[in-house]
Order: sequence, then C-alpha cells, then structure tokens
Amino acid sequence: MTRPEATAIAQAFLPPSRFGNRYNYYYVRSKLASDPLYDGICAMLQHSRAPLLDLGCGLGLLAHALRQKGIALPYRGVDNDAGKIASARQAAGRRALDAVEFAHIDLATQLPDHCGSVALLDVLQFLPPVAQSRLLDAAIGMLAPGAVLLLRTGLDDGSWRARTTRAVDRFSRWTRWMNAGPRRYPDPDDLRARFAAAGLSAEFSPLFGRTPFNNWRIVAKHA
Repeated sequence: MTRPEATAIAQAFLPPSRFGNRYNYYYVRSKLASDPLYDGICAMLQHSRAPLLDLGCGLGLLAHALRQKGIALPYRGVDNDAGKIASARQAAGRRALDAVEFAHIDLATQLPDHCGSVALLDVLQFLPPVAQSRLLDAAIGMLAPGAVLLLRTGLDDGSWRARTTRAVDRFSRWTRWMNAGPRRYPDPDDLRARFAAAGLSAEFSPLFGRTPFNNWRIVAKHA
C-alpha cells in the first residue's frame, strides 16, 4: 500500500482530541505502508464474493485494505480484545465502510456461525496446540464451495527468521500491545497433513516483504 493510502486509512484512527493518544494512528500508518500482508491477502480475494470472517481481526485493517482495493465482499471481524474492537468500529464508521461489522468474541471459548471464506492472520501462534487444532478444524468447516481459508503465520522451521519472529511476538506481549504471548508456531508438515486430510489443497508462499519475520501466506481450498 502506498504511503498516502496508508495515511488516509490511519487518519480514521486519530483520537477525537488533538491531545489524545495517537499510538493507533502511527501504528496503522506504518503497518499498512510496510507490511506485505494486506496486498498478499487482497490478491487472493479480488475475485471472491463469498462473505469473509476475519478471526482475530485486531483493529480491522483488512477491512480497510479490501475496500481500498475495491473488494466489496461482506466482512465480519472478531477479536478477544475489546479495546481493539471498539477502535475498529469507530474507524470503520468514520470511513463509512459498507457491509463491515465487528464483534468482541473470545475465540478460545466460542466461534461465530459462518459460511464463506475465513482469514486467520497472525493468530495461530498465540494459541496452545489443542486450541490451534480446534480453531483450524472449525475454520475448515466454515468454508463454502469456492471459498478460501487464508492464513498468515510464522512457521516452526528452525530458521533465523523464526527466532526473530518469536522474539518480537514476546516483546509485543511484554509491551501489552498483544494480550497474549506466542504459545506454539505451527509445523508446516503438520498443516499440510491436516489440509490434505480435510480434502483441501494448500499453497504456502513466503510473505516476508521488507521485514525480518518468518511470515507465510497459506491459502487452502477444496481441491
């Protein structure tokens, strides 16, 4: 995303007072301009009309990126951080995003009903193994015909990028930006086996961009 595009979206996260906290504004502007996540995910949804459920949506930046790219599919974002959901709702309202909604849901205890495409972006590594498996199985079960399961996650592949990702995720927890620390990074072979058992074909693509992180885009769909 270009710097002007990122800045235009970030302005929706400005505080109502000139003396308010501008952390979200600067975070969003930097994140959208530097992280290849949003272009990488939007590229896989540009021809889709299936409703999208964004599990662990944070501030809801994917919704803004989709609309910036002219992708009008219905979007619902859920997250267990009530503060981020409140900010997401406010920013979406300021930019008058159509067919966009947000809900505060603890994904460890409940999941919304959904049939369509599903996004799990930077979520899996913050869940323990049993919860990871439960969430993946639930997401697979939500896929409609022709829809896709989209993941961005660090992978446990022993690389220097994997070590850097783990350290930064722990730092984010220490600073309280994330309300959970990393629990386990998925093993790529385990993911491939799970998708194959569910009858899904899966494509793994590096999504490092200009970052040092071991981030991968995974696109799974019915074969």
